[in-house]
Amino acid sequence: MGSVGTRAWIVLMDSGDGVEPVFLQAKEAQPSVLADYCGRSQYTNQGERVVAGQHLMQAESDIFLGWTHTPGPDRVDRDYYVRQLKDWKFSFPIEQAAPSGMVVYARVCGWTLARAHARSGDRVALAAYLGGSDAFDQAIADFAETYADQNERDYAALQGAVEVGRAEATTDI
Repeated sequence: MGSVGTRAWIVLMDSGDGVEPVFLQAKEAQPSVLADYCGRSQYTNQGERVVAGQHLMQAESDIFLGWTHTPGPDRVDRDYYVRQLKDWKFSFPIEQAAPSGMVVYARVCGWTLARAHARSGDRVALAAYLGGSDAFDQAIADFAETYADQNERDYAALQGAVEVGRAEATTDI
């Protein structure tokens, strides 16, 4: 989730009995960028909306995941969602992967994305929509090839812009 221009707080919770402290992160939750197109949210607290979405998509949620509504130092009331502060981010080293590793990586990404979407919708309706043919699979493969071609055109355009001095690029990082 993007955080640019929103408030974020780190909260230290210490029991005082020598037990490891817990750090929480409270992030401001603003209305969804889709709100103008989807109508009024069922949630009055935007933090609750974010938490509900995370519960739908995550197989196992943070036990500290919650929401609140509180005034900030500027005395303006805002919605926040709260979670345990941990850096669980991982990035697969795509540049170093062998083709067989990329196949495994693509399968895991696809499975993860499908699982998250299946949790947020009606599994039976999704299965009925996709059907038993390979039409959906083929449509996704066609889209991926078209998008890859677009990436190659974009990269060639960037290289051309660098060559004539309209853009700068740093290499060998």
